[in-house]
Amino acid sequence: MGSARLQSIHVHPVKAFRGLAPREAVVEPWGLAGDRRWMLVDDGGKVVTQREQPRLALAAAELLPGGGIRLSAPGRRPLTVPVPHAAGTIPVRIFGDKVEAVPAQEDAAHAWCSAHLGADVRLVHLDDPATRRPVDPAYALPGETVSFADGFPLLLTTTASLDALNSLIARGEYAAEGPLPMSRFRPNLVVTGTDAWAEDGWSRIDVGEVGFRVAKPCGRCVVTTTDQDTARRGREPLHSLGRHRRIGGKLVFGQNLVPLGPGTVRIGDPVRIIA
Repeated sequence: MGSARLQSIHVHPVKAFRGLAPREAVVEPWGLAGDRRWMLVDDGGKVVTQREQPRLALAAAELLPGGGIRLSAPGRRPLTVPVPHAAGTIPVRIFGDKVEAVPAQEDAAHAWCSAHLGADVRLVHLDDPATRRPVDPAYALPGETVSFADGFPLLLTTTASLDALNSLIARGEYAAEGPLPMSRFRPNLVVTGTDAWAEDGWSRIDVGEVGFRVAKPCGRCVVTTTDQDTARRGREPLHSLGRHRRIGGKLVFGQNLVPLGPGTVRIGDPVRIIA
């Protein structure tokens, strides 16, 4: 494992939008700086993701200094949205969690997102990730919190495991859908130089100067079947994961991480398996 290195870094400023691929990123207790601090909710305050709206894959958000974002999508004029500074929050629901969030103050932001999806949605911001949303207590240590990510501060995948999965897809009945790119899995950290599925046995790793606790495997959903360039859906990788990677009732690919401290991760950083 001495050759394991960080191959790429991915930050998604708006949950379910296209991500960014910086060469380095600051690690905060609740995830990479700027990652999933914004999301869309419907008129009932429930999170909207690619599960319901695959067209979100076609929208992008550039992270601006200070935490604002610049939205873009095919056929739409870009829109800059600053961090809202209003004191008031509204309750929103992200899966099983009720979280207080701050709506974007510009009606143009809600209108832009609604027009892209053809549905009534609102753009909201997580103003205080240190207190708003705890990590699932079944897997958390006291005080651990998370952004608007699905459940944990970071998601790690490995290139060797993707290669192995693509080999399974190539031998299956939906071989024409492969090989799949890593973007289907929307990770934060991609590691190269490991054996396939080695991450299943990790419990503690260092990436460069930053330590992480490996909390649990990541159960995958229909989002992974969504082509991130076209928003079209297929059958893979869920078909092959269901046949070969069913662990604890979940279709598993990747590992959820919780930072053990702050720092900065950089492409090329060594990845050390501590336990």
